[in-house]
Amino acid sequence: MARERVIAAIDIGTTKVCTLVGGRGRDGETEILGVGVAPARGLRKGAVVDLDAAVESVRASLEKAERTSGFKIVSAYVGIAGEHIGSQNNRGAVAISHPDHVITPDDSVRVIESARAVPVPANREVIHIIPRAYAIDGQDGVKNPIGMHGFRLEVETHIVTGSATSIQNVMKCVNRAGVEVDDLVLQPLASCEAVLTEEEKEMGVLLADIGGGTTDLALFVDGAVWHTASLPVGGWHLSNDIAVALGTPFPVAEELKARATQVMAHLVDPGEMVDIPAFGNEARRRVARRELCEIVEERVREILQLIIADIKRTGYDGLLPAGMVLTGGTANLVGIDRYAHDQYRMPVRVGRPRGLRGLTDTVSDPAYATSVGLLLWGLKVSEHEARAIAAKRRPGGELARRLFGWARELLPS
Repeated sequence: MARERVIAAIDIGTTKVCTLVGGRGRDGETEILGVGVAPARGLRKGAVVDLDAAVESVRASLEKAERTSGFKIVSAYVGIAGEHIGSQNNRGAVAISHPDHVITPDDSVRVIESARAVPVPANREVIHIIPRAYAIDGQDGVKNPIGMHGFRLEVETHIVTGSATSIQNVMKCVNRAGVEVDDLVLQPLASCEAVLTEEEKEMGVLLADIGGGTTDLALFVDGAVWHTASLPVGGWHLSNDIAVALGTPFPVAEELKARATQVMAHLVDPGEMVDIPAFGNEARRRVARRELCEIVEERVREILQLIIADIKRTGYDGLLPAGMVLTGGTANLVGIDRYAHDQYRMPVRVGRPRGLRGLTDTVSDPAYATSVGLLLWGLKVSEHEARAIAAKRRPGGELARRLFGWARELLPS
């Protein structure tokens, strides 16, 4: 396949670090050229807590991706998430000063800059400013105003911020592994690229990416992101519950969660047993599989309750015709989609990366939605946009970074 661009993406998660190398051909298809997965060390709930250990995890992932792809990775799109992430919506407006009142890219820059005029504490940084929709002279619902006529341009934006310390630590981690950061991308927004359809975004949909240490949310209404959040609970907590309740080592609990659990515990035969290895010299013992599943069901119920509670605060809990899409490693639990549907009476499906070719055996799993989404996000960026984003690493390049969301939305793929 003739490829126009080859880029890399790094998903730094709580349980694993995944690096992908891929390209998009002239036929529009995306090919996965290299995959590198390494256990995560030095990370907790999306934040770096041991820089040296985290660097080694990133480096191991990079080396594997380089071996499988044959490409040397010098820069990458990097995902970011965690409890430190915050978001809000804000509007901006400017007058069109051009003599013939044709809206230009400069006007779009000015109106988005006006929307950014919200207080941001010194210890936080803006990650994305994403325009949801524009209005020209009071006419709402404009997707791309450039080239249109008007006297007043308004924009509604979704602004994502994060802890400056957490952001810098993630970037330092990647830099010390020998790779430049093309841009930071909020992980649930990346996952949306891999698993959501345009129709779902238009109708109204909630993506819940249940990872190892966090559950990351992105809510879309009328084709644009309305709300993002990160909840401090994930698949690690399910494994920990099993380990504590059954007195078994954590790696064994992880294995049991993956191979022996069904979220809807009442569907499991009460007489079915599983072997449970114990600590030290204690003999293996057998427990009812239903007991194991009940432990998982309780934690899944709590995670879903936290998700719904967060969405209720947005006012859109009953206005999601396309329902909920579950992705991330925990979405592999048997019955989780049916359980969520029965609990909340909305459409629920498990989101898997789609539309790929090449080395897809691994990355077609929901656990790799963010990794694939980061790659797709980067491939959407034109060379012009890439140069603007790279300018953020040069003095005076702050504006280019802040307007990354605008550039990605408005300029052609």
